[in-house]
Amino acid sequence: MDDIVIRAEGLGKQYRIGSHKARYSTLRDTLTSAAAAPFKRLRAVLRNQSAAAPDQVFWALQDVSFSVKRGEVVGIIGRNGAGKSTLLKILSRITEPSTGYVDLEGRIGSLLEVGTGFHAELTGRENVFLNGAILGMSRRDIERKFDQIVDFAEIEKFIDTPAKHYSSGMYMRLAFAVAAHLEPEILVVDEVLAVGDLAFQKKCLGKMGEVAQTGRTVLFVSHNMAAITRLCPRTILLNEGRVMMDGPSNQVISAYLQSEMGGMAARRWSDPSKAPGDSIVRLNSVRVCTKDDQITDAIDIRQPVGVAIDYEVLEAGHVLVPNYHFFNEEGVCVFIASDVDRTWHRRPRPVGHYTTTAWIPGNFLAEGSLIVGVAISTMEPLTVHFFERDAVAFQVVDSLDGDSARGDYAGPMPGVVRPLLDWQTQFDQSDQKIAAFPADKQ
Repeated sequence: MDDIVIRAEGLGKQYRIGSHKARYSTLRDTLTSAAAAPFKRLRAVLRNQSAAAPDQVFWALQDVSFSVKRGEVVGIIGRNGAGKSTLLKILSRITEPSTGYVDLEGRIGSLLEVGTGFHAELTGRENVFLNGAILGMSRRDIERKFDQIVDFAEIEKFIDTPAKHYSSGMYMRLAFAVAAHLEPEILVVDEVLAVGDLAFQKKCLGKMGEVAQTGRTVLFVSHNMAAITRLCPRTILLNEGRVMMDGPSNQVISAYLQSEMGGMAARRWSDPSKAPGDSIVRLNSVRVCTKDDQITDAIDIRQPVGVAIDYEVLEAGHVLVPNYHFFNEEGVCVFIASDVDRTWHRRPRPVGHYTTTAWIPGNFLAEGSLIVGVAISTMEPLTVHFFERDAVAFQVVDSLDGDSARGDYAGPMPGVVRPLLDWQTQFDQSDQKIAAFPADKQ
């Protein structure tokens, strides 16, 4: 029990939809408001008496309970609106729960939003010392880590520039460097890594791995299932503010992929006049799907995945060729595929509704994010009737069970494809003497 550093019991967070949200006030605003307060209160009473509309109640979290041991690295996943960020804000003491409680043991360093904990008027250098002081560190400890922080953030030229002049990327670099290097016992990271470029994202993930190896506790929220799988042995799945599953990452992510909770890889154009296309053909919808036609935004690397488009042919007599363009998270074109269904090869399509699906086999794509552009063209003459560049996207998640192309290796594997090849090894017993030779020398 002494190893528990985070204990959440019955956490709930209630918001009132429609309530007026007060903006941040300066000292001048506060003094001005105080002088005008009697008159404002009178106007408010009269206004509320004449028009009082009840607020709607929304529960962002409901009855969330879990515990995290010292040194654990825990992923938190779920679709947008599942309550992930709300949970981290409660754990970070940024907001209070409506119900339940949280016990924390040790300093907590949080990276929830770009610039969280930074003062815009202070320089980068001053913000480093401010954050260290908030974490309870001495000035000597902060100075000892200062050069490492600046080097990691790659903003040496701007360290004495006020933070208000930083780009979002510079904010994020320095904020992550501070959170990771100032040695909090608990590191909480929301998916702000998406702000940076790919090289810095990889650098941050590597640093989080180092932090975890030092025995500090890490909570990591991300939509990147590959990063969750690689970094977090344990994952908590949230849906509609509740804990749906808590266990080994491969099991939780597998359940998430097979459920409808991750089904965000679909787009539909309800107004034909605004849909991609022209007078010949017009796109209705695009979706990423499994073999049983379930929409999914993440797929197990071993399973096939389909990309389907629904479209209307408005004018007969054209040889139409649907084609898909697959790009990885670095913007590299992984491949382009054109419709080779022999039924419609070089055959004009009659007016009507069509659904065209391309299937990518399992154990072909590498893990990571893929963005799909969809198009329909005619070849002679070459005419592109529409090209929706970022139509849908999905994640490919590798398996740590040892039966995918990565085998028992759990580290990063570069490349745009990851085929499961047919390996063969021949063994000749006459070669045994070669293997035994070093032992004979000893």
